[in-house]
Amino acid sequence: MPCRSAAICFATLLLATLAPPQVGAQDVPGIEICTVEKTMERRTSCLQSNVDFLQKTITKLNLDHQQKLDAANRQIDTLKASVAGLQKTLGDLQAAQAKTAEELKKKQDAPPAKDAQPAAKEGNKDATR
Repeated sequence: MPCRSAAICFATLLLATLAPPQVGAQDVPGIEICTVEKTMERRTSCLQSNVDFLQKTITKLNLDHQQKLDAANRQIDTLKASVAGLQKTLGDLQAAQAKTAEELKKKQDAPPAKDAQPAAKEGNKDATR
């Protein structure tokens, strides 16, 4: 039966290509229930398979966690260096602020300049005449 429109043909083709192919059963690694096995050899094989799976999983998780710890330690070291730099900058700024405050205090406590004193004396002489 021919397709009536291009849209229906395209949709059918798209669904046919996107549909998953039929796949046979595969042995997926994981924990298996070994108590259902009747013979001792099959039970032993099942248990050994479980042990192998668990060992691989533990090894993989250990590597992942070690990588995360190493990355965190590198980040901590970087942050420590940043904090040390900021502390140095803060110390420099505090020293500069203290120096500026000290200079300002000296200027306020210093006697008036010599040029300002004669003007004051001349003003007093004019007042006495």
